[in-house]
Amino acid sequence: MNVMSQFDLSGKVAVVTGGNGGLGEAFAHALAEAGAAVAIAARGHERSLEVVKALEDAGHRAMAVEVDITQPEAADALLDEVEASLGPVDVFLNNAGACHHAPALDVTPERWREIFDINVHGLWYCAQAAGRRMQSRGGVIINIGSISAMIVNRPQMQPAYNASKAAVHQLTKSLAAEWAPYGIRVNALAPGYVKTAMAPVDDPKFKPRWIDDAPMQRAATPEELGPTIVYMASNASSFMTGSIVVVDGGYTLW
Repeated sequence: MNVMSQFDLSGKVAVVTGGNGGLGEAFAHALAEAGAAVAIAARGHERSLEVVKALEDAGHRAMAVEVDITQPEAADALLDEVEASLGPVDVFLNNAGACHHAPALDVTPERWREIFDINVHGLWYCAQAAGRRMQSRGGVIINIGSISAMIVNRPQMQPAYNASKAAVHQLTKSLAAEWAPYGIRVNALAPGYVKTAMAPVDDPKFKPRWIDDAPMQRAATPEELGPTIVYMASNASSFMTGSIVVVDGGYTLW
């Protein structure tokens, strides 16, 4: 087999949580362009339908599922719906996430729980449900972590987000070790600063630390991370599991 064929996802079915905007939307397009049928799983169904239409207009198979991943029973219902329309899920991308900027002493119990409910608990429910179904046939689970699991960001303080992404990285390794005998690969992507609604990279309050201090002195675009997701989802990364793939323009070098 030639090298490029290892990146082909034709005949595969992928789910992208939070796939109706920002990084998730770019990931959905990348997976579809590599040949996968893609399910957009997110809140905000009207926006999800817009993404699906764009994918279908480009000749791809896609569907939208409205889901709140913070509800434990939602993951199985999501997978049931996707399997009924597209077939068994081969790639599950846990992309949905939330962030909150506040010093530790100002973080309320409600906000702490909100961040963990989305970034950790929801991811866990989805990974567990996907893992059960992949147990007999293998599959790929990709979790979106962050460089915030590895460093303390500045100038903004975001302890809940940082702790939640550290949990994502360690959970990725734990599941990879446990599920490797089933042919399930579990890896995480740890992006640096990406120009999305969640990261106002051009804001003068943040740009000196987020951008000017970094080796490449720029943020990524969501589309730049799409090829890495295709690599992680495809046979091109067939011997990789339990890895945290850092794509940050060199930010964590200093």
